[in-house]
Amino acid sequence: MVCEALLLAAASAGGLALLSWLAVIFDPARPWDLRPVGEDEPAPPDPVAWPRVAVLVPARNESASLGATLPALLAQDYPGEWKIVLVDDRSDDGTAAVARRVAAREGRLTVVEGAGLPAGWVGKVWALEQGVRVAGPAEYLLLTDADIRHAPGSLRRLVAESEAAGLALNSRMARLRCESGPERLLIPPFLFFFNLLYPMRRVNEPESKVAASAGGCELLRHDALELAGGLVAIRGEIIDDVTLARRTKRLGEPIRLSVSRRDVESLRVYGSAGAVWRMVRRTAFDELRYSWLLLAGTLLALLVLFPLPPLLALAGVALAATGDWGWALALGPAGLGAWVLMAFAFRRTVRYFGLPGAWAWTLPLGGTLYGGMTFDSALRHLARKSSPW
Repeated sequence: MVCEALLLAAASAGGLALLSWLAVIFDPARPWDLRPVGEDEPAPPDPVAWPRVAVLVPARNESASLGATLPALLAQDYPGEWKIVLVDDRSDDGTAAVARRVAAREGRLTVVEGAGLPAGWVGKVWALEQGVRVAGPAEYLLLTDADIRHAPGSLRRLVAESEAAGLALNSRMARLRCESGPERLLIPPFLFFFNLLYPMRRVNEPESKVAASAGGCELLRHDALELAGGLVAIRGEIIDDVTLARRTKRLGEPIRLSVSRRDVESLRVYGSAGAVWRMVRRTAFDELRYSWLLLAGTLLALLVLFPLPPLLALAGVALAATGDWGWALALGPAGLGAWVLMAFAFRRTVRYFGLPGAWAWTLPLGGTLYGGMTFDSALRHLARKSSPW
């Protein structure tokens, strides 16, 4: 009797997983197709006059990346007036020394020694705030992480897009590194899940309430930042980019989010599963607004959507082998169907990273691991071990 009840519950969950993946695929926003891609869009016209831009780079222990990313920033072909301000937030790996060596050759770059962290601020936002104070007058601020390498035309295109469309916030989701085994397993799901949470088409619709941004590359109109309350309004936000996008969109200002194929890329190396795990757990429970009820619902949803479909497909095969065709047909087709739809939805992301299409079948494992990261994030919050940066 207990066994039949469990089988019935599994069959019901399998049906729910199947319907859920159908809903993802037929969602009008098509979050699975990774559109728009910045470089694939028509080139915008040049503005009549190029506005002043201040590029702000918050950096903490980024000496390994700056040797490649700072020269790339300084090589921008932007026709207008622009400068770079790098704020070293109390690094202990020689970040400031690397930046100053580059600054000695380039007058456009200013290196700021970050002050101590005030109460109520997180490190990155505090570093950006100090950068704004030093940068001086500018119509636009480009907020970009220290590990992000920009192609020579990146800044020029971002500004031209913003000027042509009147954007208050124009963000590129950097192409993440996907070379090591852990990166191949966990980085494509990271991008896939982000787009499920924040479908870019909905982000870019003025009438939609969905707002998001990618903190590695955000071109922000300075006056819009001030109208949104300035950086002080998001001083304690770990997920500063999404919060900034929400505040900007609430002004009634247009925002845009797109992925980058090549012009904006992250050089950060995730050589182990633990490195990705630490990156995700830093913000996962914050994304759930520190709600234990939302955590329980999220973990249950991840269980149904990711590990359950292949388990049901295998259970169906095992039951068929024993001659129990009734339960085999109740479990197997739903599980296999959900897994097929999952792989179909994930395939576009897999191909974006240059991986073979068959890699899409690994999403159940990736989704399960992300469930573990989310739970670990909640446990660390309970133990008060959250990261201040």
